[in-house]
Amino acid sequence: MNMKIAYLLGSLSRGGTETLLLDVFRTADKANYDFIGVHRKDGPYKDDFYATKPLFVRCAPKGKNLFGYLRRLRNLLKKENITIAHAQQSIDAVYAILATRGTKIKVVQTFHGYDFGAKGFTKRMIKWSIKHSDAVCFVSEAQKQYYIKEYNLKCLDKLHVVYNGINFSKLDVEKAPLELPVSKSDRPQGGQKPLKLAMVGNFVPGRAQNSACQFLKKIKDVGAVFDFYFVGKKSEAEPWRFDNCVQYCQENGLSDCVHFLGGRGDVPQILKHMDAFIYATDHDTFGIAVIEAIAAGLPTFVNDWEVMTEVTGNGKWASVYKTNDAEDFCAKFMDFVANIDQYKNQATSNAQQVRAAYSIEQHMQRLYQVYSQL
Repeated sequence: MNMKIAYLLGSLSRGGTETLLLDVFRTADKANYDFIGVHRKDGPYKDDFYATKPLFVRCAPKGKNLFGYLRRLRNLLKKENITIAHAQQSIDAVYAILATRGTKIKVVQTFHGYDFGAKGFTKRMIKWSIKHSDAVCFVSEAQKQYYIKEYNLKCLDKLHVVYNGINFSKLDVEKAPLELPVSKSDRPQGGQKPLKLAMVGNFVPGRAQNSACQFLKKIKDVGAVFDFYFVGKKSEAEPWRFDNCVQYCQENGLSDCVHFLGGRGDVPQILKHMDAFIYATDHDTFGIAVIEAIAAGLPTFVNDWEVMTEVTGNGKWASVYKTNDAEDFCAKFMDFVANIDQYKNQATSNAQQVRAAYSIEQHMQRLYQVYSQL
């Protein structure tokens, strides 16, 4: 089957969806199909996307002239002989459905998140986009089941689970000197050198950095010595998520050993310098950062949110602690401290299994199977 896909994105921000698509574009030569990228807004990843081999173009509404935008999008898709428009947001799925009316172009959409907080028009738009899409993908079984229940979906034959994929080669960098802030106690104390720990993820809904801060206080209270790094930017829409964590650290004696690095483009190098990875979520749908940490060979701690258990091989590839339970987290973390060599050896085995399960090649092959059914 000859097919050419147009991946439709909103902005080119440095988030999970964009990171996934960037990995796809960087490994275009390994796909069984041709594709291009179309985005509505710019962002920090623009240069990275435009540096890849597939065509990448901006097609955006001008003011409130939606009909003009739909016409330009339609003409672009027809000019590039697109057979499938694959939207990464419901709004782009709606645009694609309207723009391709009367053509043979199919529309696929992927849900990368949940609809928490959506009401009225937004929920109706989501349900309409699912109804009129030719195929709908979810990034985990748990997420798929949520949407089936929430929207009373009956079109089960066009619903698919396509796990995210990662270009693991980007993690295989040589460890190089890296300047990271350290606590004043970054030296052996009674024979114990501070552990270096990290959590990666922007301060946005879905992440629970506030819970991570509470866990850090607990393990410090019982004697753990560490430097912890939050890697992720403050949300412009909800800056309080970041500010509350900073304030908590200041009020609980953690400011010296908890560091906020902001958004970074060198996460693979940062992971090379870590001893373990800690993650807390309220409602992640997959957790690319978690998979990258495991694939980098780091002992990894995640809470028992349903999807975290699912993507970590039913909890085999990570230490799973009870959500919002500082005592349980502390017990599991201190076991790691007491048996660090054992955990690191197991982490090496976990890395191999995760790389086999969630490679970018596996992701594109699953997409190809979905596309081939249309």
